[in-house]
Amino acid sequence: MRIVVTGASGFVGGRLVELARAAGHDVVGIGRRRLDAEGYLSVDLGRAHGAEPPPLPWRPEAVVHCAARATPYARRREFEADNVTATRTVVDWCAGPWGRPRLVHVSSSSVLYRDGDQLDLTEDAPVGPPFANDYARTKAASEEVVAHYEGSWVVARPRAVFGPGDTVLFPRILAAARAGRLPLLTGRETPAVGDVVYVDNLARYLLQLAEHDELGGVYHLTNAEPVEMQAVLTEVVERLGLEPPTRRVGIGSAMRAARVLEGLWRVARLPGEPPITPYGVGVLTWSKTFVPDKMLRDLGPPQVSVTEGIERFVAWQRAEWEREGA
Repeated sequence: MRIVVTGASGFVGGRLVELARAAGHDVVGIGRRRLDAEGYLSVDLGRAHGAEPPPLPWRPEAVVHCAARATPYARRREFEADNVTATRTVVDWCAGPWGRPRLVHVSSSSVLYRDGDQLDLTEDAPVGPPFANDYARTKAASEEVVAHYEGSWVVARPRAVFGPGDTVLFPRILAAARAGRLPLLTGRETPAVGDVVYVDNLARYLLQLAEHDELGGVYHLTNAEPVEMQAVLTEVVERLGLEPPTRRVGIGSAMRAARVLEGLWRVARLPGEPPITPYGVGVLTWSKTFVPDKMLRDLGPPQVSVTEGIERFVAWQRAEWEREGA
């Protein structure tokens, strides 16, 4: 097939490009970053709305839209541009110059999140409002944009992507652990559990969704094996030779502190992101699990287990730190 992958300079999009090319597909990657790579185009989709698309060597048969601002904290206008306006750009190009190819839109399971435990969520679960944060709100808005596309489309909602090259989940945890700021959250009678998805499994599922235009609607994409979130993160910290967290902080105290810090960052327009956010605390505080039946029926079981995925991530992270001399 001839496939365009947006977000090709990112964690998920980059892995998908590698997998699709290995499978024999012709792929053009599009990303915000400037890269000197064959088959790659640098385009800021959030600023390209209304413009003509970049020239392609062919008309695509499928477009996988991975590009997004995937972070728990950013300016609202950045989320709007990179999650909503960028999706409008892609849909417009698909509907017009690109000739209505199959569109696979990578959204997020966070569009469903509420404060508190949510177990066995299906694809029919109600999307907010309210939303957990601006990221979730703008990803939900991007789904609405895709729903008006008159070509073939499908929405993928991954949950907590991890693996070598991770830029969101483990890096923040490891940075806190190295700085001695990673606490153990207390206040639950039972540990919070959650689904995750290993990046190679996600990339393979996205490629299958691109290849099979008879599949539509929404798909929750996970490893289909919920884990105890704090236990997994602590295991990774220990296996990388870092001090495990010992300071105990109540969930309520952590959430209040996170809200204060996020508010301070927003009002004072401080650079970067706060050391903790309500969204980040929620990941470790509340159980979020998903019914995998639709995924398993149509796309098959994951090929890499959570245990194997953690092994691969730990080996990669060790190698990265050795290369950096850290």
